[in-house]
Amino acid sequence: MLTDRFRRALMYALEAHAGQTRKGKNAPYAGHLLGVTALVLENGGDEDQALAALLHDAAEDAGGRARLADIRESFGPRVAGIVEACTDAWQTPKPPWHERKRAYLDELREIDADALFVSLADKLYNTRTILLDQQAVGEHVWDRFSAPPEDVIRYYRELAKVYRERIPGPMADELHRTVQRIRKRRKRATEKK
Repeated sequence: MLTDRFRRALMYALEAHAGQTRKGKNAPYAGHLLGVTALVLENGGDEDQALAALLHDAAEDAGGRARLADIRESFGPRVAGIVEACTDAWQTPKPPWHERKRAYLDELREIDADALFVSLADKLYNTRTILLDQQAVGEHVWDRFSAPPEDVIRYYRELAKVYRERIPGPMADELHRTVQRIRKRRKRATEKK
């Protein structure tokens, strides 16, 4: 069961990300946080994992290490540990895309199962969104990334491989299938050119 901590974390996340939108879209960032949280809860996650899902981008996108310390104080060390493991950059501006993603892949091979589970929910939500946006706006979906489409797809393929090895199951399998669909759509689009 969810307690008052969940409500507090939801309000905290909404305040931390107030005014932020999804990259390349006019959708409130809260939609992403709620989608990731829904995946965590629907796949057996506990309340701490759900709180971490709500807060997984707060340190990276809204306050860095000071924000992480506040999350630790407000929601406990387990939630903060998951948020920390899901963070791929602490500084602003962020390091170059390729460098950050390579480091994150390396870290995924070592992080604990709690953090890996929340990270998987985040990446599954992201790939679902990419696939839907490919259908809606075609190749313009790639305009929102700071890396070439092939590199983004390769990154998600590597992520899927790590998740399937470390925490096999329906979410990891769905991530793999979704990345395959994204790759096939991209291939078809480039063949038409």
